[in-house]
Amino acid sequence: MPPRLFAPSSLLRPRFSPHRTLITCTRPRPAMPHNTHSPHSHPPPALALPTARHYSGASVRIVDVSARDGLQNEPTPVSLATKLELVRRLARCGLSHIEAGSFVSPYWVPAMATSKGVLEALVASDSTTSPTASSTAAATHTAAAAQTDAGTAKPIYSWLIPNLKGLAAFETVAPPPARHELAVFASASEGFSHKNTNCDIATSLSRLRAVVSAATARGYRVRGYVSMVIACPYSGPTPPSAVAAVTRALLEMGCYEVSLGDTNGVGTPRSVTALLRHLTQEAGVPVERLAAHWHDTYGMAIVNAAAALEMGVRVFDASVGGLGGCPYAKGATGNVAAEDLVWFLHGVGCDSGLSLEELARTGEWICGVLGRESGSRVGRALRGKRVLEEEKGEGREEGEGRTGPGRGEGEEEARL
Repeated sequence: MPPRLFAPSSLLRPRFSPHRTLITCTRPRPAMPHNTHSPHSHPPPALALPTARHYSGASVRIVDVSARDGLQNEPTPVSLATKLELVRRLARCGLSHIEAGSFVSPYWVPAMATSKGVLEALVASDSTTSPTASSTAAATHTAAAAQTDAGTAKPIYSWLIPNLKGLAAFETVAPPPARHELAVFASASEGFSHKNTNCDIATSLSRLRAVVSAATARGYRVRGYVSMVIACPYSGPTPPSAVAAVTRALLEMGCYEVSLGDTNGVGTPRSVTALLRHLTQEAGVPVERLAAHWHDTYGMAIVNAAAALEMGVRVFDASVGGLGGCPYAKGATGNVAAEDLVWFLHGVGCDSGLSLEELARTGEWICGVLGRESGSRVGRALRGKRVLEEEKGEGREEGEGRTGPGRGEGEEEARL
């Protein structure tokens, strides 16, 4: 009997879960010598891809970071009026949380120099007792900030605060805690901590404790960020235990939520899953207290979002048009595009509460202002679809109004 060239069909048939599709099959691999560098020497666990049946109706919250993280790396600072218009358009998309600026040193991050003006304008636009703002800048731009469409739910605005000096500048405007919250950040890698905050992780966390304590005492909620959760360009791969230590420290000092930042976008589904498994199963961090902040440097942001979704994460940071980048992480590109993320989430059955069309239009607008193509594939596709429909509409109108051979008198002439 000749040798069998193929495995029986029963061994080649992929295994299916009723709730997810596995991208592995049971066909046996040929034996190979042990090699510690081989991709098969330690095979990763099967990655379960999200399906609409599995996530139908799951609520997901998007935190938009376009106005802060999205614009902080721009070589030419964006005007105050443009920032206010961006915030207004983002609110119209249905976003419940918008990161609107940061109170960092304008010397180090010039693009955020107008954050106080943005805050003043937003506070003034919400005021029902005083028609004027606390400064000339706010009074000048109140009208622009107040042009939110009727019926649009008012979002929570978030402001990045690096230290007590930034908190003092924020408090001079006295924004109401019901509409405004703060954010603090720390690095999980020593190299990036020194590069970004000019101190080690322990000193950074000590400074943040003072900020969080003062902010929460005044009634403000505080969100935490952890940078370089996968790897760092200065320190190499980041151990999950280091991420867990910083995450737990932020939660213990009073942050209600911690966003995990793949700052330079080097994560993969395997590394993201390993990190989240360590945080939730070994470090004891509740997944409900975590958010995902994926950059798209290597085109992995959406599949990393899928991995995080599979691990139970339901809060994601994003920016329209894929805007963003980090001044201290060379080569890092923008955040995951909000349009791409929402397209994916809606496609697997999740509910974001957002208008995809409005997000795409907003991304197209701000990228036009910045003089660049949108970094969102979905945004570009929707724009192409919209242009095609407009061209078809114009063609129909021209055809209905046209007279010539084959129509009216011209048709009679053609017959003769």
